[in-house]
Amino acid sequence: MKKNGAILLIAGLFLTSLSVQAQNANYKESRVGSYTLPDALTTPDGLQITKKKAWEKIRRPQILQLFQDNEYGVMPDAEIVAEYRVVEESDNALAGKAIRRQVEMTFSGNGQSRTMLVLIYMPKGVKKCPVFVSPNFQGNATTTDDPAVIESQYTTFVRANQASRWSYDRIVSSGYAVATFHYYDIYYDADGKLEESVYPLFGINSEAALRDNTGKAIAAWAWGCSRVLDYLLTLKNIDKKRTIVMGHSRLGKTALWCGAQDQRFAMVISNNSGCSGAALSRRNYGETVPSINRAFPWWFCNKYRSYSQNVSSLPMDQHELLALIAPRPVYVASAQEDRWADPRGEFLALQEAGKVYALYKYDTLRDCSFPAPDEHLWKGQCGYHMRTGIHDVTDFDWQSYIEFANERLK
Repeated sequence: MKKNGAILLIAGLFLTSLSVQAQNANYKESRVGSYTLPDALTTPDGLQITKKKAWEKIRRPQILQLFQDNEYGVMPDAEIVAEYRVVEESDNALAGKAIRRQVEMTFSGNGQSRTMLVLIYMPKGVKKCPVFVSPNFQGNATTTDDPAVIESQYTTFVRANQASRWSYDRIVSSGYAVATFHYYDIYYDADGKLEESVYPLFGINSEAALRDNTGKAIAAWAWGCSRVLDYLLTLKNIDKKRTIVMGHSRLGKTALWCGAQDQRFAMVISNNSGCSGAALSRRNYGETVPSINRAFPWWFCNKYRSYSQNVSSLPMDQHELLALIAPRPVYVASAQEDRWADPRGEFLALQEAGKVYALYKYDTLRDCSFPAPDEHLWKGQCGYHMRTGIHDVTDFDWQSYIEFANERLK
């Protein structure tokens, strides 16, 4: 069998396995079972947090450490040198509405280097524009039919293959910039790819070198989002106070983890992030911690797998990940037909995170009912909607994020 044929066969078997898991998942609320969530405002020694300063100095660092040690892991400590090279630029992109810039970022460390290609669209005539940082799944050229966009190094898909997910015209016309990169540039999304990722820059050259709490793919992708922000903050026409990280699906998990750690991001958006993203882990609904660890062991730190047989023993849950974003705006979006991602579990997590937002005197969603499809539910710094349709990103989603950002990031 030819190599490409073998790869397609393996991919097909893998997707079939995921399909079987999804079909066998629980999709009935009556079978979710009872669970008790960790209290974001109670320390391990029983101290009740009632003031925002105590949250910031005591409880927030504790919860961040829990996620670093038990789920997403930490990036290794090493000095990485970043160099930027503009490889293409035009002030007549998107029918004359935008400046297009393509930047090659080279990261060096421990005698090795890796490159990442970033595609940026910026609205013309806007002196200080807010910006979305959002990684893509299939390569920069698949996000648009713009023939000048350079293909990413690992792409195997045709140009504009996922253009429907990228409302560039709406984003730019609304006065926002957007920066995207192929997440494979940072960590190829497959098992056994650590050696090809950015980890050798940190001196980690094999799985055997990982500690229980060393991050893997999601930690690396989040690191990549922050490196894009590093570059954007050097540009005079980017508003440093209105930077937004947004991601879909596994990259929604990435956006949440990135925003929880990197407080330079003024707003965080999770689109259909599901299990180990915005959805509560203790709910037995759709994708679960055991199933995600079986299917994607390269996403999380090794310690996370130890909880697969006893999810209730997790010392934290995903509402606390959302709470780490406080008091900055956070938006969680679900899709009605995306039961695998547990829309209700995502909403419940955002409600519970409201306890922390309340410390900052913001209204929360805690007394709100689960909304009808395509209904926006925005209170204080928290936004939610469940769009009709499937696991995807649509123009409805982008329009919602832009309007929410317009109101919250003034």
